[in-house]
Amino acid sequence: MNAFYTAKYSLKLARWQARRLQAALRWGSQALAQTPAVLGNAMPKSGSHLIYQVVQGLVGLGPFVNPGFPPVNRDEVNDKLTDDEALANLRRMRPGDIAYGYIKALPPFVSLLTQPGRATIFVYRDPRDMVVSHVYYATEMHPGHGMHRYYTTVLKSMEERIHAAIRGVEEPGSELSPLRKKYEGYLGWLEQPTALCLRFEDLILDRPAALNRILDYLVERGFTPRLPREQEIAILERAIAPKKSGTFRKGQPGNWREHFSEANKAFFKEQAGDLLIRLGYETDDRW
Repeated sequence: MNAFYTAKYSLKLARWQARRLQAALRWGSQALAQTPAVLGNAMPKSGSHLIYQVVQGLVGLGPFVNPGFPPVNRDEVNDKLTDDEALANLRRMRPGDIAYGYIKALPPFVSLLTQPGRATIFVYRDPRDMVVSHVYYATEMHPGHGMHRYYTTVLKSMEERIHAAIRGVEEPGSELSPLRKKYEGYLGWLEQPTALCLRFEDLILDRPAALNRILDYLVERGFTPRLPREQEIAILERAIAPKKSGTFRKGQPGNWREHFSEANKAFFKEQAGDLLIRLGYETDDRW
């Protein structure tokens, strides 16, 4: 990082400590020490900013602290960090801290994030909608994306781009892992009983029930409620403002149906295998 971002990071460290002091003074040092550190975790283009808005809302419920850092596996300029650097950021979290990121279910992360005093909320999304969201983001919303040039100059149609996002791309400067492989890196979270796994669609279509699940889970992980549940739900709902996210486009479940051609459907089934069944989005391949 250059001097500007180094200074900016130093200021954020100081702000984090100030916010922890404020939380301790407001709620009590013991209450802060007993509140779990919360990570909102997601796959890219699968609800990361939505779950971060939810966990940001926790500061209105009790002794939670928003340090204001970037995703735990990104730096101040949004470049990806190494696994060791991401682990260091996660280990730095103190009781009551909230954060978000894109953390795969790899042994060192799972071991750390399922410990007592930790609460990990993993959000996943229908892979078909994720593909469409990724293609639109890389093609129209983020000219600096690694896939922008390939999608806009090499490929000529939405059908071709969806095919490429499913298959993966191995072109110098435009590398993209296959969809199935991408999901397999995160599927292990679904097998962790001490992590809460939520579908992005539930946060959109059945939000009160999803927020209730989050609050129940946080109580299980050590959070002591101080407000009536109805008031807690209202506070978290007010914290959600998808259009404030720079990556927001539609976020509507099932949007893939407007973009997948019959060829895309057939190719997805061939490449992804039973992925949709494992995730609970389909019961067979007759979709």
